[in-house]
Amino acid sequence: MRLGIDFGTTRTVVAVCDRGNFPVVGFDGPDDSVVDWWPTVAAVRGDEVLYGWEAAAKLGVRGWSIVRSLKRLLATSGHADTVRLGREKLPVVDVVAGFLTALRRDLLERSNLPVAVDEDEPLEAMIAVPAGSSSAQRFVMLDAFRLAGFQVVGLVNEPSAAGIEYAHRYRKTLTSQREDVLVYDLGGGTFDVSLVRMADGDHEVLAHAGDNHLGGDDVDAELLRLAMSDAGRDASSLDEDERTALLEHCRAQKERLTPNTKKITVDLDDDTTVTVTTAALYEACEWLVERSLEAARSVLPGDGEEALEHLAGVYVVGGASDLPIVARKLKEVFGRRVKRSAYPSASTAVGLAIAFEEAPSLTERFSRTFGVFRELRSGEDVAFDVLVTPDAEVGSEGASWVRRYRAAHNVGCFRFAECDRVEGGLPVGDLLPWGEIRFAFDPAAREDEQAPIERLEGPGPLVEERYRVLPSGMVEVEITDLDSGFSQQYRLGA
Repeated sequence: MRLGIDFGTTRTVVAVCDRGNFPVVGFDGPDDSVVDWWPTVAAVRGDEVLYGWEAAAKLGVRGWSIVRSLKRLLATSGHADTVRLGREKLPVVDVVAGFLTALRRDLLERSNLPVAVDEDEPLEAMIAVPAGSSSAQRFVMLDAFRLAGFQVVGLVNEPSAAGIEYAHRYRKTLTSQREDVLVYDLGGGTFDVSLVRMADGDHEVLAHAGDNHLGGDDVDAELLRLAMSDAGRDASSLDEDERTALLEHCRAQKERLTPNTKKITVDLDDDTTVTVTTAALYEACEWLVERSLEAARSVLPGDGEEALEHLAGVYVVGGASDLPIVARKLKEVFGRRVKRSAYPSASTAVGLAIAFEEAPSLTERFSRTFGVFRELRSGEDVAFDVLVTPDAEVGSEGASWVRRYRAAHNVGCFRFAECDRVEGGLPVGDLLPWGEIRFAFDPAAREDEQAPIERLEGPGPLVEERYRVLPSGMVEVEITDLDSGFSQQYRLGA
């Protein structure tokens, strides 16, 4: 069984390959309904944890705490990090694996998969992550899917998967003069925008921008803030369970909006209902839309009509893009080129399933700045040596870079990090450090893991650092003492 699985911030969507078709899987939902998504939530009571629809059913039930938007836990977490679920602190990979294990069970037992699946039959999965995800976050996803019993055959960036779905659905819009598509993906907790060139079945990501802390959750928070303010209440007075329940209520009310809606009612409790105008909500969310548009403009070449000259379309996907002000603002900027996915919340999952069958050639761009801190002037100063830049191409075979130098110390201490950008020789913006890797250049130090770092008296061995970015976006490094042949390999973020 081949599946495309989009682990979303608020909803997880699964599409299946079925004899040339790519239907979205429906799950058993509340009140005997069939729902084409699975809630990305957890419910905790003591040491008991539920996920998905079982967890959603515990919203408002005394004794249960709801953890919404599980995907946002990954935005700043690595494989070794822990997160709090209720009163428990658990490794983030165990939380995600627990969620995916429950998803796998419901796929087999509580869904409308179009063909029967034996419990022992492998479930092959093509999965996706936000384009700005770090190597550590990608490793967490791969490991969690493996622990949950899926066989991951590929990992691609979410806007690239949506681009594959666009090419499948709107193939006729692509011409030799217009073969670029701007994929605008506003999800529940993350935003991505990619400029993708599609020519003769080849997909090349030309540029990317995004924000792992921007999405529909922010709209829910703005609606709750407005409602609390109108009621003369202080939002800080809410405890965690109350806030979670109200945010879920605000999300449900937000998802009922249409372009003609003028007012939104928010039930703060059994006795208090507040009416918020959509005009007030849209004004409060203007910062969110403008930030996404700034990112969209940044990936286009040139300005004005020049930037749109080769653009076949602007493909709008992601559940949060349903917000009417988003479509309105996009049409103001891009006009008739805007094409909204018929299934905005499912576009990524469908694109992943299509990638199984049609296997388009995909060249991604490394979306982060990756480097290592190095000492300068005999340790008097430190600089950040950029190894891979955000514009680096990563094809189906990956990509590699090499550094060679004479070692100055008996032991090398490598402090790797990813960041948004580099200014003045130092990383700035979101910074994800990865701890340290020690490599003994002096054979005598290889027997002692705690050997002190000392400067060598004479020329050290010739050292080669070979970095490889895998198609999944993860980074591997091989460090070799070329004089002795001693070598070690590491998968960073693992």
